[in-house]
Order: sequence, then C-alpha cells, then structure tokens
Amino acid sequence: MSELSFEQMLDESFKTIHNGEVVEGTVIDVKPDQIILNIGYKADGIITRNEYTNDQTLDLTTAVSAGDTMTVKVLKVNDGEGQVLLTYKRLAAEKGNERLREAFENKEVLKATVTQILGGGICVNVEEARVFIPASLVSDSYERDLSKYEGQEIEFVISEFNPRRNRVIGDRRQLLVAERNEKQKELFAKLKVGDRIEGTVKNVTDFGAFIDLGGVDGLLHISEMSWGRVENPKKVFNVGDTVTVLVKDINDTKVALSLKFPETNPWANAAEDYAVGTEVTGRVARMTDFGAFVELAAGVDALLHVSQISRAHVEKPSDVLSIGQEITAKVVDFNEEDRKISLSMKALEPEVQEESEEA
Repeated sequence: MSELSFEQMLDESFKTIHNGEVVEGTVIDVKPDQIILNIGYKADGIITRNEYTNDQTLDLTTAVSAGDTMTVKVLKVNDGEGQVLLTYKRLAAEKGNERLREAFENKEVLKATVTQILGGGICVNVEEARVFIPASLVSDSYERDLSKYEGQEIEFVISEFNPRRNRVIGDRRQLLVAERNEKQKELFAKLKVGDRIEGTVKNVTDFGAFIDLGGVDGLLHISEMSWGRVENPKKVFNVGDTVTVLVKDINDTKVALSLKFPETNPWANAAEDYAVGTEVTGRVARMTDFGAFVELAAGVDALLHVSQISRAHVEKPSDVLSIGQEITAKVVDFNEEDRKISLSMKALEPEVQEESEEA
C-alpha cells in the first residue's frame, strides 16, 4: 500500500464543499470591495461587494471586520483563479423571502426603510429580500412625486408573493385606508353641527378648500370663507395651513364647514350701525347701470342708486365713480329682514337755492 503524499494528506485534511452549500467562515481580510474568509477549505472564500449588498457604494471595511464569523453560500467552488466564490446577499435574501412568505400568509404588518425610488413605485428590503410597492399602493391618495419617501421607514403588508417570478408586492395603501376609516368612525361618533374644530388645509380649488379634520375631509366652500366676498380661495389658503372651522352641516360622510362664526356676523349690530340717517363711509365694490354697490364692512353691501349719486344728473355710475373708491353717504333706507341698505350721496350735498324772479 503506497503512502500518501504530503499534498494528498493536506487535501484530505480539508472538508469537501459543493456549489449551493451553506458554510460558515471567519473573516481574515477586508477590502473596500471584497471580503476574504477562511471556510475550512483548501482555498479561501471570496465575497465581492455585489454579493454582499445591493448598495454598490458601501465600503465593506465599515461593515465587517477581521475575526467576524459569517454564514454564506457557495456560488462556485473554483472561480477560475483557485478561489471559492461566495454570496452573503443571496443567502440573506432566501431567508428574507421565507420571512416574507410567513408575513404574506399571516397578513402581518411589516416595517422597512425605503431604499429606492422608481418611476412606477418604491422599493424596500426585508432582510435583503426586495419588495416592490407600486405607486398606486404607496398612499391612499394619488402622489405624483414619491421622492419624499426615500430613506423613510414605512409600514406595509405583502399583497402578492411569487419569488420564483421575482414578484413580491407590498401594499401600504390598505393600511392607510383602514386607519382613516377607523379615525372617521371615531370622529363621526362625536362630531356634531355647531362644533368648532381645528384642521389642516389638504387641497385648494376654485370653489373651496378641503380641510383634513383628522381622518375626515370637510369642504369649506368659497361662499363660507368669509362674511365678505372671496374671489379666489388660492389667494386665501395654502396647503398645510392650520385653520379653526365651524361644522355647518353633516350629511352621511360629507361635512360642510364655515368660517362665518356668529360672533363675527357683521349684521349682528347692523340696525344700530346703519340706522336711517347715519352717515357712513364705504368702498365701491362693483357697479351696474342702475347704481353702485358699496361695501360698508365685510359682508355688508349697500346700494347707491344712480339717482342718489349727485344732485346733478348722472347717466351711469361709472361716469363719476370707480371700483375701490372710498365714498361717504347717508343711509336712507334699512331693511334688516332682507339685509338691504340704501345710500345717498346726494343727501349730503347742500341744497341749491334758486334765485327768485324779479317782479
């Protein structure tokens, strides 16, 4: 029986490994883009940066140190240069996929940091396993720009799990919808007409503003923004503004809001402020052929008929008045029930005495 050579005895002292086998090794050297491990085999094992992480900017010397123990998977027993090519990332992803499978089956809520923003959605990693969340499932409302989610930790559930087709889909929207529905239920249980509640401006349109009351959106119509006239809501409110509003009406899940608080009603003391014979000052707000409407206060307009502008003949108001002009006039009629006030500038002009004819 022939004796074994030194090389043969050395080879037999090392274990045998195969492609796909999971092995444990000790880090013996680390470079920025490469990790070298002693895996108890005749050749060292190599993990490239690409096989360690999806982050191609990571300096591996900041992630592992000599002496660390790692569990890895064999990709190639011989990479062509006599070294064993290993992967840490793929083994971690396999474990991550198993974690995702359990979460999918149990409808578990997961939490992870957004690692990538794509044109059609965002990506998160769960134990190195990649989850794609389509843009339509990121939020409970349409969002054009998803960049704000980069680096943000979010909660989601797995709505589709098919790792063989590389299709693992996350859903954040259903969690937000469920949370909103719960908040709506709680809010509607205590909300009533006449309440004053603080909200946040969520959206502004030409006809009004939608106010988030804490899970319920209420409409502040343009006609309810002021006792006076509002021409453009976008000049009054910005998204994100905090505002205290009055609940005017509740119809099923629709809430109508108002900023016309009773104590600020300009007609509350109108009978006293605009009694017949009172001299008032106002601003010309708009004009027609038959007269000019004068704003005496926000929400209080009075009519200055063309015949009451001057003792001299006036064909139409625009001949002598202009929008925004401040005028002084006398109240000649007050109708509180119909909220109508009539003014006269002519009444403040001195009467012209006609000279008597000589006999």
